[in-house]
Amino acid sequence: MDQITDTVLLARNIRLDIVRMINKGSSSHVGSALSCTDLLACLYSDYLNIDPNNPEDPSRDIFILSKGHAGAAVYATLANLGFFAKEKLKSHYQNNSDLSGHVSHKNVPGVEFSTGSLGHGLSIGSGYALGMKIQSSPRKVCVLLSDGECDEGSVWEAALFAAHHKLSNLLAVIDYNKIQSLDTVENTLGLEPFLDKWIAFGWSVVETDGHDHDQLLKILNEINNAEKPTCLIAHTTKGKGVSF
Repeated sequence: MDQITDTVLLARNIRLDIVRMINKGSSSHVGSALSCTDLLACLYSDYLNIDPNNPEDPSRDIFILSKGHAGAAVYATLANLGFFAKEKLKSHYQNNSDLSGHVSHKNVPGVEFSTGSLGHGLSIGSGYALGMKIQSSPRKVCVLLSDGECDEGSVWEAALFAAHHKLSNLLAVIDYNKIQSLDTVENTLGLEPFLDKWIAFGWSVVETDGHDHDQLLKILNEINNAEKPTCLIAHTTKGKGVSF
């Protein structure tokens, strides 16, 4: 099978596990988890250098889920890639489970940082990236953000910081599904012209369909040539893969 076929199958399996986990645990945020599934499948398959058999390898890349409420998507991705047994997914959202509703690094191989309160992931990722740059390390940092959290000033402070320090080893992926909390992004606090804002903040910006594996893999292969931080604005559909 070719690479695109592999990532499509991985995304399908991740979606199945997300729906099963959230249904069994009577938890929430299924739409947000499903909208970023294709992004995770492509990032973990082609961009991130993280070994499931050695997730603490000092030479590993760093992935941070800033939209921590989509933890089910990351758990399912990690389990499907062999970071831990898929049987563990059945404990999601249960009392005393390691797989909490918002992503947690405690006892979960492959999770670098516990998140949930929005707006902090890019700052954390920028700190990691600066440290790697100072050490002349080839490692990369990827932060997956929601569109809604881009309402927060902390995101733009981190964007300024990353551009100032020319953190070419930093990739921000924005799951732009156009819906946040109880309303649309446009009605809550419009972000457009979104691409122009990131360019004005000194970033290299790419915009694409966040469910098109062909385009995603092509973009991820070209990012390594960037001379400044890169923002990938991925247009997605909330609840992708499930008919509502």
